[in-house]
Amino acid sequence: MSVLDEVARVDPLGVLSGFRRDLYDCLEARGDELFELVDALLCTDGPVKTLVELSPAPEHRRGHGALYGGLNCGRLDVARLRRALTGLALPRAADGRIVLAVDVSNWLRPDANTSPDRLFCHTYGRGKGSAQMIPGWPYSFVAALEPGRTSWTTILDVIR
Repeated sequence: MSVLDEVARVDPLGVLSGFRRDLYDCLEARGDELFELVDALLCTDGPVKTLVELSPAPEHRRGHGALYGGLNCGRLDVARLRRALTGLALPRAADGRIVLAVDVSNWLRPDANTSPDRLFCHTYGRGKGSAQMIPGWPYSFVAALEPGRTSWTTILDVIR
């Protein structure tokens, strides 16, 4: 338990347990498999480069066939997940303020001529004055920043 949890009088294990239950309730089809897949992804040491790497994780008790079946046939209620995420408490600075950061990141797709809704995204080149406009999808992110020296953020919304 962190000092911030003690000040806020929050039971972090209870919050985590409640969120895990809400997450599971959002999984409409193949929920057990998708939930184990999330656990395996979060508990695996180091970066995961392929899905097959998740199969031998202790949290993933099913074979790799179930992994692909969950991804291909599973369903997630996005609106319900959004409600579960917005119900979580936001991190606050020492004075109680919520600190937000806004960013736009581009997913550049210059060769995807048939992809719908592409826009021209502003990108910077390495040289001075070499900015370019490249087709792609801009995504806007809004994140709540954790207090202190940390790289953790809470993504509040992402819109394309």
